Amino acid sequence: MERPGIGRGSNSAQLRRYNERLVLQRLRRAGEASKADLARAADLTNTAIGAIIQKLDDLGLIERVGKRHDGGRGQPAMLLRLNPKGAYGIGVRLDRRSIETILIDFDGRELDRISYDMVLPQPDVALDMVARDVQLLLRRLAPAERERFAGIGLALPYNLGAWLGRLDLPAETFRNWDDFDFAVRLEEATGLPVFGENDGNAAAIAELFYGHGRRVDDFFYLFIGPAIGGGIVVQGDCLRGSSGNAGDVAVLAVAPGRLASSPKTADGRELLITRASLNALGRHLQSCGVAVASIADLQDAFTAGHPAVQEWIDDAVEALAPAIWSAISLLDVPLVIVDADIDGGLVDALIRRLTEALDDHAPEARRAPRILHGTLGRDAGAIGAASLPMFFNFSPRASILMRGGDREFETGGTVGFAGLT
Repeated sequence: MERPGIGRGSNSAQLRRYNERLVLQRLRRAGEASKADLARAADLTNTAIGAIIQKLDDLGLIERVGKRHDGGRGQPAMLLRLNPKGAYGIGVRLDRRSIETILIDFDGRELDRISYDMVLPQPDVALDMVARDVQLLLRRLAPAERERFAGIGLALPYNLGAWLGRLDLPAETFRNWDDFDFAVRLEEATGLPVFGENDGNAAAIAELFYGHGRRVDDFFYLFIGPAIGGGIVVQGDCLRGSSGNAGDVAVLAVAPGRLASSPKTADGRELLITRASLNALGRHLQSCGVAVASIADLQDAFTAGHPAVQEWIDDAVEALAPAIWSAISLLDVPLVIVDADIDGGLVDALIRRLTEALDDHAPEARRAPRILHGTLGRDAGAIGAASLPMFFNFSPRASILMRGGDREFETGGTVGFAGLT
């Protein structure tokens, strides 16, 4: 099978690196697999798969977990899996109303976390907080584990200083954020590699690595937080766009909302962020006399069966359904994954209504995409951020096959670690 983007001029080292990452991806998806299983899944020869497995074993990225006893003839096959201690990453998720810093292992398992529920402070203050928290989390790793640290992932909304009126946030608090390169400054403050993405892409990457992406290669991802973000996964890779904003559904134009609490616009147009976001839900609940001081209050209102929540779901679905059909028409992916910062049944209720709306408004000769509940919930952004070093260092992306198209920190020309001591 010809690999995507491989031509006669492809460098053999780049092809080898791609195949090594492809084996890691197949092993991540399978959980456990034999050498023969991996050779078939990655379409590699026995010689090639043997060399790759030896290299990944030497690097500590995989481990042997016993033999398969299936009653067949011959020697039982040795089973392999990813080594949870093969790599570590720290993720920083900055949202307009929260800061999270999380440490994960190669399996995506959370080892420790530091979080703050607060309106984002000035950039220098936030930088000092995050840099301190990174050092605190690194102390959780033994010296040998620190040598396997792959880097820091940073996930934050692009244009933090925008849409503040629609999110009911004070402009003066965020005035300095759009001119502050947090990724560069965090790298300078910690001396560690920082991989930055917008929060929608990061959450989609988490779903690709640790959720439904273990079984599917193509999906449109939506995350409903204080705002709404999105990501696009095609052929097992995150589609970023020229500026990293592919999937930025927040700015899709929609009709004004029907709720009494909906902002009134002078031109009769609105953006999806104003209707299909938890901020919109909070605004509507407050207009109905419900005190909302935190995200937990929104979930409590749903659990209590407050009618204002159902009114918001109806209004959000009315805006989301045509937006999703527009995306599906362009992307031609079979699956939409929806997740949110809260749950308690709210996401499933939203998905049920959205499924009905997509079916009702399906264009002629088109079938509505499946909609699935995301697997990580409010942890999607933080785990997505921590997944970024793993994604950029260990994922089989097409850019690896293009000279200079991949940022990584290499060990032995294969995979990357920050090399802490």
